[in-house]
Amino acid sequence: MKSKLAILSLAIAVPTAALAQDSLQVVDNTEYPNTFSSGSANVQRFNQSSKRFNDWSISFGAGVPLMQSADLTSIKNGNGKNLFGYSAYFSVDKAITHAFGLKLQYDRGETRQGWFNTKDDAPANASVTQQVGARTQYDAISLLGDINFSNLLRRVDNKSPYRWALHGYAGVGTLAYRAYQKDEFGQRLMTEVKPFSGFSFFGQAGAGLKYKISNRVDLEGRVMYVVTTDDQFDGGGEQYSAINRREDQVSDNFFNATLGLSINLGRHDSHLMWHDPLQEIYYKMDVLESKVNDLEVCKSGDADNDGVCDDWDRQLDTPAGARVDGAGVALDVDMDGVIDLYDKCVTVPGPVENQGCPTGPTNNTGGMVSEAETKLDGIEFDLNSDKILPSNTPILNNAVNYINSSNGSYTVIGATDTRGTEAYNQNLSEKRARNVRDYLVRNGVEASKLNSKGNGKKDLKYPECDPASKCPEWKNRANRRVYFEAK
Repeated sequence: MKSKLAILSLAIAVPTAALAQDSLQVVDNTEYPNTFSSGSANVQRFNQSSKRFNDWSISFGAGVPLMQSADLTSIKNGNGKNLFGYSAYFSVDKAITHAFGLKLQYDRGETRQGWFNTKDDAPANASVTQQVGARTQYDAISLLGDINFSNLLRRVDNKSPYRWALHGYAGVGTLAYRAYQKDEFGQRLMTEVKPFSGFSFFGQAGAGLKYKISNRVDLEGRVMYVVTTDDQFDGGGEQYSAINRREDQVSDNFFNATLGLSINLGRHDSHLMWHDPLQEIYYKMDVLESKVNDLEVCKSGDADNDGVCDDWDRQLDTPAGARVDGAGVALDVDMDGVIDLYDKCVTVPGPVENQGCPTGPTNNTGGMVSEAETKLDGIEFDLNSDKILPSNTPILNNAVNYINSSNGSYTVIGATDTRGTEAYNQNLSEKRARNVRDYLVRNGVEASKLNSKGNGKKDLKYPECDPASKCPEWKNRANRRVYFEAK
């Protein structure tokens, strides 16, 4: 079965090589004034012409405002009625990212409220119950922040395009209004006029649900809550009138429910607020997968059926079932010369004759070891070094105990691999043997029981490693050793 790992490695390697070649080209800034070299590829500067999404739009709509928190209300007032006004809005919208934007919005409308029983507020000598109604015509300019929750909270594994989006809005602005009240004769009296000024701040916040009709047009329903910061907005009259003393509000607030359209402006097909950044990643993965699938059909053939075309395959006789790298070479994780397919110990080096697993203890002649040789395990050294490694001290401490408990004497023998000259290796092997002998003496072994010698690069545990390049490194390391021989 073909290895997907090998195909993917090859697919990535080919475009990478192409990029490396591109980095050698010189960019003519006269012909491409917005292009520069980053060292590995030509990069186009970001400017207006490089944008791929529309980020401007206009929105407009109409709706119904309902006074909610005031002395005169629109919802279920004292007379049990709901009074509906009207409103309209227009905004210019700028998308900053796929999840955040700004709106400069103008609102115009009229709230209708009142019709409550004023009997409790009438003077003591009043003989009739009063009914009061009011209307407030307003104009407002505000700056709103727009958060696209659907893009902000979109799951990374959701690859499907979407047509619905939940937005949240909040902002502040300035407000102007004219409030009217009807008296008992039905005549309309102006109770308050407040023009635009630098101190007439108000705030609004809410949510909207958008539906994508097309790439150019969105339909949206919104519900906004408007805080006027003004106790006379409802038309109840001056601050200390009988009406405005009914409640303790310092701000008359209302809901504004609207339905509107957004028109996306620009020459591109889609708007940034409808863009899912991960869609580009999904697309690139699909393109890469298609290229990988194309590589499965090799014009030059695949003789060993390892998933790498013969034109790219450095090992045309890979055994069936073997895992391969991007060049079609069978994997050998522990680099012991036995490929993983046949290696019984994949992560531990071992000889070919033992199916890639470490062998049991043997002596230099290949025979079974004696009890002394088992107790006196040899140690290995780093390349060009006679330093005893910390990992070898437990082995040498065990040798101290064994030699002190025995009656015999021993020779400490040093050896090297085949790298370097004969004279250099002879000297290095003698230093290794002498350092081990000195360690044993310092730790309690009688000096009379030990002598040392070096055999240079002629004493190989693995004779086939001459030269060293013929063997994996674990075999060469095994040749760089010190071992013990009974006299």
